[in-house]
Amino acid sequence: MVKQYETVFIMTPVLSDEQIKETVGKYQTLLKEGGAEIVDENNWGMRKLAYPIQKKTSGYYYLIEFKAEGSLIAKLETAYKRDERLLRFLTVSLDKYAVAYNEKKRNGGLKSQQKAAEKQAKKEEVKVVEE
Repeated sequence: MVKQYETVFIMTPVLSDEQIKETVGKYQTLLKEGGAEIVDENNWGMRKLAYPIQKKTSGYYYLIEFKAEGSLIAKLETAYKRDERLLRFLTVSLDKYAVAYNEKKRNGGLKSQQKAAEKQAKKEEVKVVEE
């Protein structure tokens, strides 16, 4: 049965941008080859950790939301465990409420950006009229 999942992994902060892209690409490929459909990706960037992990105080966060069979999760997490570039990872199954929330967040983010752009356009129109 296909379910929707969300996985977050934290990469070590000593990686170069190229190594980060390579690591993310590795897991995107693993998911796609396993029959997963990637719904959304979010690069959270470098963030401070709540506590030191392997003597590191920060890490590079990346989130992937995808639809897949449950059997793929075991393969994904095995690959995570074998990768020395990862500090931590977490994969969770999303229920219908979490899926709806994520969709709303994605779509709502666009609406708020559109509203901000419209407000800016109106301000510029007012300035032109006043001059």
